[in-house]
Amino acid sequence: MNVEIHPSWKEILKDEFEKPYFENLIDFVKEEYSQTTCYPKGNRIFAAFDHCTFDKVKVVIIGQDPYHGPNQANGLCFSVSDGISKPPSLVNIFKEIHNDLGKPVPESGNLERWADQGVLLLNATLTVRRGQAGSHQGKGWETFTDAVIKKISEEKKDVVFMLWGGFAKKKGAKVDRTKHDVLESGHPSPLSANRGYWFGNKHFSKTNTFLKAKGKALIEW
Repeated sequence: MNVEIHPSWKEILKDEFEKPYFENLIDFVKEEYSQTTCYPKGNRIFAAFDHCTFDKVKVVIIGQDPYHGPNQANGLCFSVSDGISKPPSLVNIFKEIHNDLGKPVPESGNLERWADQGVLLLNATLTVRRGQAGSHQGKGWETFTDAVIKKISEEKKDVVFMLWGGFAKKKGAKVDRTKHDVLESGHPSPLSANRGYWFGNKHFSKTNTFLKAKGKALIEW
């Protein structure tokens, strides 16, 4: 299977695509998509990379796996397609942006506009079976996305990594903090947010303060 990913990432990750685990992963994904309903759509699996090319990466947000309900997943973590109700975590993300920056809550939960500005919205696992959360974990995606994070850490500087919750913190543990800004908080899911681990983290204003100090364009959240 030819990996349809933006050329900037194809070059950076070319060694990864040739490793046996990745070939096995692609075989698994092809079989799953041919036999059952999986999300996101096949042409959206690498959407996070297509919207945010390697040269544009300024911010990395790490999620776990795609939404597993119909028409929700669009290839960007925490994001849903236009016209789809916002899941609880995304509602809390927008609430924090409103509290932090005073911005009104948008009607759409589609975060492509963030990705187009240089925010890599990276799920640890890029595919999932319909209605079965975590069903494609442990098949190789985590190895691939670890390699993505490692490449960004090694080959870029002054990137903001937002690590929300224990899973993301573990995933981002190897980011070089002497080169990058790492922001950590609880997860925006209601379970975490309602216990005081999310609201008030001010990650969105902190990110723009950092980008401004580095002479980079701010993110229009």
